[in-house]
Amino acid sequence: MKRLSFIPVVLLTVLLFSCSVEKDYVIKIQTKHGDMYAVLFDETPKHKKNFIDLAEAGRFDSTEFHRIIKDFMIQGGDIFTKEALPADTWPTVDAEIVPGLIHKKGMIAAARMGDNVNPERKSSGSQFYIIQGKTYTKDELVTDMKLLSETYFKYIQLGSNVALKEEYARLYQTQQFDSLNQRMLSEKTNLESFYSMSLEKQLSPEQVGAYTTVGGTPHLDGEYTVFGEVIKGLEIMEKIATVPIGERSKPLEPIYMIVTVELISKAKITKEFGYVY
Repeated sequence: MKRLSFIPVVLLTVLLFSCSVEKDYVIKIQTKHGDMYAVLFDETPKHKKNFIDLAEAGRFDSTEFHRIIKDFMIQGGDIFTKEALPADTWPTVDAEIVPGLIHKKGMIAAARMGDNVNPERKSSGSQFYIIQGKTYTKDELVTDMKLLSETYFKYIQLGSNVALKEEYARLYQTQQFDSLNQRMLSEKTNLESFYSMSLEKQLSPEQVGAYTTVGGTPHLDGEYTVFGEVIKGLEIMEKIATVPIGERSKPLEPIYMIVTVELISKAKITKEFGYVY
């Protein structure tokens, strides 16, 4: 009996020891606005290895956050333009779109070409974006807003809905899009009954919880590879998202980056950054 009771203790000791020596890479992205720290996910091994290889080679250094869209994301890491490589030779990374890795605020995802030229949704071999996004109401999240908009627009063309049509035009022309969305949502049940249709879409409890609290960009889920997360320095991303921009959403003043990696224990990452594996 004593020998049998001793085995679990030994196993527990081994497990605790192995956890303490397990290591992971911490990504450091330095900018003139401050530093961001991130981890990359084991569930997306190709993207993780590609990013680490590029960072260790110093190839991200002196690239910019070249595309900024407030309440959406900041995008950068255009290595191949910096290196003057012909566009038709730019490498890609096979898509690793993993259920559960969603576009909540602070997530890192890979940019890519559109479906029309990239049906396999392969990622750019270097460019990435960090999600800012915004928070949503539950009604907004569980409603197919594109279908709602199309249905509502059809509905207000009816002769009996002149007042709704005029209200729609006023809100649209004055760019009160949040108010317009709320007005359409208020007619959701009526539209479903009138056209005998459903305007619902399925989201997981995780998606609803994330997007109604920390926020993000839910319409990108399942479309792009999410492969990492900022674990410190989200306020730096927020600051970058507010800089003045010009054509093509490019900052008027360049925001260069230096990207380094450090392999440290997971226990230390949890202690210093509060990230739980």
